[in-house]
Amino acid sequence: MLSVRELGKNAKVASKILSVAKKEKNEALENIAQALVSNADFIIKANDIDIKNAKDNGLSDAMIDRLSLTKERIDSIAQGVKEIIAMPDPVGKVLSGNTLSNGLNITKVTVPLGVIGIIFESRPNVTADAAALCLKAGNCVVLRGGKEAINSNKAIVEVMRDAVYKAGLPKDCINLIEDTSRQSSIELMELSDYLDVLIPRGGAGLIKAVVENAKVPVIETGVGNCHAYVDEIADIAMASDIVYNAKTSRVSVCNALETLLVHEKIADKALPAIYDKLSEKNVEIRGCEKTIAILSDKAKPATEDDYSTEFLDYILAVKIVDSIDSALEHISNYSSGHSEVIITNDFRNAEKFLNHVDSSAVYVNASTRFTDGGQFGLGAEIGISTQKLHARGPMGLENLTSTKYIIRGQGQTRV
Repeated sequence: MLSVRELGKNAKVASKILSVAKKEKNEALENIAQALVSNADFIIKANDIDIKNAKDNGLSDAMIDRLSLTKERIDSIAQGVKEIIAMPDPVGKVLSGNTLSNGLNITKVTVPLGVIGIIFESRPNVTADAAALCLKAGNCVVLRGGKEAINSNKAIVEVMRDAVYKAGLPKDCINLIEDTSRQSSIELMELSDYLDVLIPRGGAGLIKAVVENAKVPVIETGVGNCHAYVDEIADIAMASDIVYNAKTSRVSVCNALETLLVHEKIADKALPAIYDKLSEKNVEIRGCEKTIAILSDKAKPATEDDYSTEFLDYILAVKIVDSIDSALEHISNYSSGHSEVIITNDFRNAEKFLNHVDSSAVYVNASTRFTDGGQFGLGAEIGISTQKLHARGPMGLENLTSTKYIIRGQGQTRV
């Protein structure tokens, strides 16, 4: 088992080759897509070990779902790789250019970031998604997943490294830290000699630890405390469908709904209808006093902490508000800046919501579950950034590049 430093060094060497690769990148990705499908049984066998360990350790059903791989999910991962192949190469794009009065020709072009470190938790699909995106953008990657998925991750990376090599690129374009101790995370955060950027993907604790301790530049991907606000002029059937989808289609992901705000003028009709829909998946409601008054024993009292919690489970915090301004204030106070939606038939309130909510994705009458690189047409995503520098929202290929200036002269010297 190689040390973190050795992996970083190997990735840096490989990046010199990958950064100038052209057609080999798509060949490698095609090999990866085929290899994932043809090796599905091998990957699932490794995943079965992780699932058994997760159950033995008492992980929740939602977390086990987050961890699980099936042939259908592997097919989906492979399809995501194919979609990346079909996308234009983000490297070498000319962003601007001009000729100065002294004759110098200056062109601004996109280039790879170099070596990207990614620390993530229990979702093994991130291993394939992240590696494929980095590869297409000309970046080598050092992956450090959680212990819950270590066997799955090792199997996926083994398959991908062989596929990359068959395309004529170094295996070290893709690297996995097999040591899942806390020390390996610390070493990766401090690997400034070899990493150009570090991206954390996971819960609030992981992201906070990386942001506070890393010596490498960090792109902060966000915790998903997502909100839906049902306005006083809303289609209740539509609201029920959107809330149901946003909360229950997959509770363990960051774009799942965690807090529902309902205008008091529609609450008596809307809340029971929404509850009836959510009860199909046995969603636990934690509500304010007015919510309890309407739903009675169907809801539990909410605590202050509930409104700032990313549950990643079949739990929904609910609050009744007296105006759109109260909803906006609540979102401003509790949102993680990920995704929020207003459900309304009032154009002015929709525009007010869009203009005043400061999150990476803001919706009118649609589920927050669409905040996803693939759904946005970006291909698989490296993460959803809630910061404002370099990248914000779903991070696709273009966000994995930097720029450089190319200057062509004819002997000019500066006076």
